[in-house]
Amino acid sequence: MTELSTEESSAAPAPGRTIKQRGMRVLLYVLLTALVIGYSMPGLGVLITSLKTTEEISRDGLWTMPEQLHWSNYQEAWNNGNVRVYSINSLLVTIPGTAASLALGLLLGYVFNKLPFRGSNALYIFVVAGMFYPPQIVLIPLFRLFNMVGLYDTLWPLIIVHTAFGIPICTLIMRNFFATVPNALREAAIIDGAHEGQILVRIMLPLSLPALAVITTLQFTWIWNDFLWPLIFTQTDSVRTIMVGIVAMKGQYSVAWGVQGAMSVMASVPTLLIFIFLQRYFIHGLTLGSVKG
Repeated sequence: MTELSTEESSAAPAPGRTIKQRGMRVLLYVLLTALVIGYSMPGLGVLITSLKTTEEISRDGLWTMPEQLHWSNYQEAWNNGNVRVYSINSLLVTIPGTAASLALGLLLGYVFNKLPFRGSNALYIFVVAGMFYPPQIVLIPLFRLFNMVGLYDTLWPLIIVHTAFGIPICTLIMRNFFATVPNALREAAIIDGAHEGQILVRIMLPLSLPALAVITTLQFTWIWNDFLWPLIFTQTDSVRTIMVGIVAMKGQYSVAWGVQGAMSVMASVPTLLIFIFLQRYFIHGLTLGSVKG
């Protein structure tokens, strides 16, 4: 009995240690709550602005609560702000750009990890080095190139540029993911008579859904929220994307802050939906390799 009581007392945590752990946990929760509030404030300010008239904003400022909810800002943004045209243009750029960069990154990542060849490591470094290439450097050359071939003021330059700049990060993520897949799976499939295409589509692709969800969420968000390339490569209102359209939205004599706020809220809906639908795979993809089996 004495030995058992001694073992139980040694296994039980000390009261001081328990209080310290609780204090650290409370401090962690306080810091996380402060971070959430800090990151949520700009979005809350835009939401409040979207429900106020321009007169209220000029008189009371941006952070005061509206006396009455003015949903007419959303109606005006949808009917008179060309939100439908801007949203369609953004989708026509975002979906192909995301799909193309994802597909090419998947193929490159698979080849670099599972099918290495002489010089593949150097080529991999060359591809991934594109992540550190400042896009501002190629603004003028690309502007002249697309203007020369007749693609300026169309959606094609946006798709091409976003695809090219998305390949490095997609390749990096997919190569690192395939490194966690045992080679025994591929070897067993080869013994069963499967070729590389069947291995990639039937085995590797289902396994890579978490990594693909991470890439899809990041790429879709980056392309949808991009402002630089649409500003440079588009001129007419019919080919503008949603982010450039928000800036172009003005009133008769001043900036229509309420309508701009409504357009900003509407522009954030697609990225929120993408994250909600892919949340399970996205979180799992972010934790890949963090726990060893």
